[in-house]
Amino acid sequence: MAKHEPGEKLIASNKRARHDYHILDTYEAGLVLTGSEVKSLRMGRASLNEAFIFIEAGEAWLEHAYIPEYLNGSWTNHAPRRKRKLLLHRQEIDKLFSKTRDGGITIVPLKLYFLDGRVKVEIGLAKGKREYDKRQTLREKQDKIEAERAMRNRNRLGE
Repeated sequence: MAKHEPGEKLIASNKRARHDYHILDTYEAGLVLTGSEVKSLRMGRASLNEAFIFIEAGEAWLEHAYIPEYLNGSWTNHAPRRKRKLLLHRQEIDKLFSKTRDGGITIVPLKLYFLDGRVKVEIGLAKGKREYDKRQTLREKQDKIEAERAMRNRNRLGE
């Protein structure tokens, strides 16, 4: 039995997805990986920046996720940007397919992590933001940071 730490360990997150899209719903999916991919992920090296998810022939696929080759691998190493199958229940795949078929909604990977030793990917049903939505989100984030900074300074001066 392989050693693993209980709980969740983040490998990679897609911050750009939360900036560019309104996340309507999230799902957790398993990934079909080779041994060298898992070893590379255990080293904490991966990227979801250009990754996307599509449904083809009743199966969900993760495309363009970057998992670099394992350094100590030999001729059995994997292709870094290969197409990887997602493990979801049939009802979830059907629901995702029906929502994306209508248009305006897409499926994006949000984060890649280990959960009790198994690689999982959190995917989100997303609707694209307009430019003014992105500016509004950024403004709210900056206002929140400034408010926290003001509270911290006020508490520091009060002591």
